[in-house]
Amino acid sequence: MKKKRIAKRIVGRRELVDFPQFQLWGVEAKVDTGAYTSAIHCSNIHLATDADGRQRLHVQLLDPSHPDFDGRPMEFEEFGLRDIKSSNGDVQERYVIRAILRIFGEDFNTEFSLSDRSDMKYPVLLGRRLLRHGRFVVDVSRRNVSSKAHLAATSLRS
Repeated sequence: MKKKRIAKRIVGRRELVDFPQFQLWGVEAKVDTGAYTSAIHCSNIHLATDADGRQRLHVQLLDPSHPDFDGRPMEFEEFGLRDIKSSNGDVQERYVIRAILRIFGEDFNTEFSLSDRSDMKYPVLLGRRLLRHGRFVVDVSRRNVSSKAHLAATSLRS
C-alpha cells in the first residue's frame, strides 16, 4: 500500500501571523530554520501565586509600538520552564507556553518560548518544530506568502 503524500506549503522568510486567542492580528514573524522552538516577544514576565496556592505566569505580549498592543497583562495557568539556546549559543532558562498560531487560515497549537525580543526586528520567531508540524517549506526569496494567499482566496469568494 502506497502512502499518500501530503502537499507542503511554501512560507517566505517573513510572514504575517495571527494569534486569535490573544486578539492579535498581522504580527510580523521571522521564519528561522535554525531555531527549534518558536518565540514571541513579551515583557513584565513574573510568577504570582493565586489564592489556591497555584502559580500563574503573568506577561505582557508585544510592546507599545505594535498596533495591537493594549497593555493588558495576560495570565497563563499552563506553562513550562526550559533551557533554550539563543542564536549566539547562550543557554537561557525561558518560560514556554502553548498558543494557537494562525497561518494560511489554519490554526496550529504550538509552543512558544517567552523572551524579550525588543532588540530584535520581529516580535515573533517561527522555529522548526512548527514548520515541520505544519508541513512548511521555506523559500527565502519570498515574504508574506500566507497573507497574500489569504487575500487572493478572500477576493475570489467576493
